[in-house]
Amino acid sequence: MNGSKVAKREGYVPRGLARTGPVLFSYGFRPFFLGAAVWAVVAMTLWVAALAGHLEVAGSYGAHAWHAHEMLFGFAPAVLAGFLLTAVPNWTGRLPVSGWPLAGLFALWLAGRAALLPPDMIGIPPAAAIDGLFLPALLLICAREVIAGRKWKDLKVLGGLLALSLANACFHFAVVTGDHVHIAMRLGISAYVVLVTIIGGRILPSFTRNWLNRAGRTKFPVPYNHFDTVAILAGIAALGAWTLVPDHSFTAVAAFAGALLHTVRLARWRGWCTWPEMLLVILHVAYAFVPLGFAAIGIGALGFVEERSVMHLLTVGAIAAMMLAVMTRASRGHTGYPLTASRLTTASYAAVVTSALLRPLAEILPVVAASLYAVSGSAWILAFALFCIEYGPILVRKRRVVQ
Repeated sequence: MNGSKVAKREGYVPRGLARTGPVLFSYGFRPFFLGAAVWAVVAMTLWVAALAGHLEVAGSYGAHAWHAHEMLFGFAPAVLAGFLLTAVPNWTGRLPVSGWPLAGLFALWLAGRAALLPPDMIGIPPAAAIDGLFLPALLLICAREVIAGRKWKDLKVLGGLLALSLANACFHFAVVTGDHVHIAMRLGISAYVVLVTIIGGRILPSFTRNWLNRAGRTKFPVPYNHFDTVAILAGIAALGAWTLVPDHSFTAVAAFAGALLHTVRLARWRGWCTWPEMLLVILHVAYAFVPLGFAAIGIGALGFVEERSVMHLLTVGAIAAMMLAVMTRASRGHTGYPLTASRLTTASYAAVVTSALLRPLAEILPVVAASLYAVSGSAWILAFALFCIEYGPILVRKRRVVQ
């Protein structure tokens, strides 16, 4: 089966693309996936160097605040933009954003990174204002497409973008006023996790079913039904409680309920049947961090786990691992490459999962915290560096034509 037929079967419909100008700006996933991966490497390298005392970053904004912000509201929104600007046209049947408008949006994202790296050059409030433009701009673009395409069921994705926009604004406000950024961080993390449960529930069973069908299997994932709705709503309730009252007993109960429901939900998708294909396995492994994260929220609410461990389990595991999985799959599908993981791709998956498992242990095992920081950070850098090495050339070249 050639790359074009596979792409269409997986829902990748290349239409209305810019035919002039750089290939990089012909489709949303190209600049944003590549930009996100490069920034993931650069930002983490700067952070590890700062932790080691070799340099200072972000000036009066604060190195810790800058690191948290650039992971949640720098790297991650770029991946989200690449995914949504590619997926929304498939959902709505409308033409994708490409060419100069796409280049302008990407430049807006770059401006935020440039403004916050040395924010004292123009002042923190102006730098925060520049950074704060990107997510609302992405929200307006996606809202226009969803409303014009009359795809009302996709409005819930816009809710996630709205929550992220508000969380980013609250984060900057807290930094400027000298307040804690924890609520803004929890809100941002919660918004991403909700998007993972919504979008993951859409793509995991679909991609798994397609692969099992091609493999001649007859037992398929359970299609979306009321159970999935209950699981998502329970997760939203748990995340909302965690955002506002992370130490409350209700949060613990809601989180444990969310962990149970999403464990069952994941099992219904029959991920263990996809083991030969790592491009699919990683989607299920990444989603497994959702119930694991809920369990960690519950344990943290009872006072047995530090909040930073909970946050890193969710951010690196449920969010970043899922994003890397989507980045590799979409990049291959949309550029005509076979939907199968190469050795480099598989190594990047192993690296990001290693980072996700090791980083939360730093607060639990303070004696070896420094070593865990270094190994986890190095694994993160390796994961996205491998993506850049393998997919960078693919993303800047024209779609591969398979005879």
